[in-house]
Amino acid sequence: MSTPHPTERPAPVGFAEALRFWLKLGFISFGGPAGQIAIMHAELVERRRWISEKRFLHALNYCMLLPGPEAQQLATYIGWLMHRSWGGIVAGGLFVLPSLFILIALSWVYLAFGSVPVVAGLFYGIKPAVTALVLHAAHRIGTRALKNGWMWGIAAASFVAIFAFDTPFPALVAAAALIGWLGSRHAPAVFALGGGHSGAHQGYGPALIDDNTPTPAHARFSRAHLLKVLAVGAGLWLAVMGALLAWQGWDATLTQMGWFFSKAALLTFGGAYAVLPYVYQGAVETFQWLSGTQMIDGLALGETTPGPLIMVVAFVGFVGGWQQAVLGQDALFLGASLAATLVTFFTFLPSFVFILAGGPLVETTHGKLGFTAPLSAITAAVVGVILNLALFFAYHVWWPQGWDGRFDAASALITVAATVALFRFKTGVFSLLGACAAVGLGITLLR
Repeated sequence: MSTPHPTERPAPVGFAEALRFWLKLGFISFGGPAGQIAIMHAELVERRRWISEKRFLHALNYCMLLPGPEAQQLATYIGWLMHRSWGGIVAGGLFVLPSLFILIALSWVYLAFGSVPVVAGLFYGIKPAVTALVLHAAHRIGTRALKNGWMWGIAAASFVAIFAFDTPFPALVAAAALIGWLGSRHAPAVFALGGGHSGAHQGYGPALIDDNTPTPAHARFSRAHLLKVLAVGAGLWLAVMGALLAWQGWDATLTQMGWFFSKAALLTFGGAYAVLPYVYQGAVETFQWLSGTQMIDGLALGETTPGPLIMVVAFVGFVGGWQQAVLGQDALFLGASLAATLVTFFTFLPSFVFILAGGPLVETTHGKLGFTAPLSAITAAVVGVILNLALFFAYHVWWPQGWDGRFDAASALITVAATVALFRFKTGVFSLLGACAAVGLGITLLR
């Protein structure tokens, strides 16, 4: 006998209750942006019903248009919608801070103790699990976004474009947005996805912020609010950069890190993997803050810790601050931690400005097909991009030395088992990563 769906709206959520959830999310947000968005959908749309499916996807589509980590921006957006600017700052900040503290600790262990077999074994099991998580997230987002043959076609074309022709992500976004805009004018039925009370329609029950819930007063557009957010954001950037200039000068490592990662933050269309070549070129080749091998190790740490994958920049900052001894040889850990914190600040500050300044404009577009159709098309295109990312992971995990190297059957089996656990048994992310880490450690120690 099936469980009856809820018919009543959830009780209003206080700021303290929301804070506890955002803190929890910061520690369980594994799996990269796709996995993190899937976790938020399961928690906020399906289980807690704080926001409806339609409003959730509307916010997600906007965040996908922006440079920066879309999952962190989505958390900021929902926190802002529920509890004003401080709600957004807390939601977005707690999405990042646990990852920052964990990466500082792991980076210190990495530099102080070098390669430890136990750590290598844990990573050996986690990497195949991350592959399965990305594939599962592509499926979950695809089942919501690919509602007809046209959307499937956009996703397929996006996959072919990035897989076969290495098309830049911004070009895919622009092409999908153009298709959606033209579709809203010539084939509106194709892009008018959903309608009515989507939470109830999906079987979740009515949401606290449902499809037809009026936009709260603080989320309505105001020119004064827009100018205030822009002024505060610019003021914070100028204050920190000015302090670095006055303290250490333009050519100092910390100042150059601040300037470099301010530019990198504006280039992260499509997530961390879109900007990693730029970060690698600058941090490794131009400034030589760390080596190429260290950069790859940092990416592995970023893949296996909670928070946005772009948090790999904190590892770059820590290693660079340590090796450049930014506060002197007697304060290596303190200097490295300061560098990691500054890099994180400059990387994420634009994301908060984009959401707090642009959110009210986005809230005026509910139900306006000219705006929502391009975003729906972009979501479909992103499904193809995520599928390509899953294949990218699988290739590098199963053939770690390339096509000419040995096929790693154990890693492939872990990926298959993790995929079955996610699709068939609905295993939680944290439990899955823990089990795969244990298996990887066992295989490594037995070899």
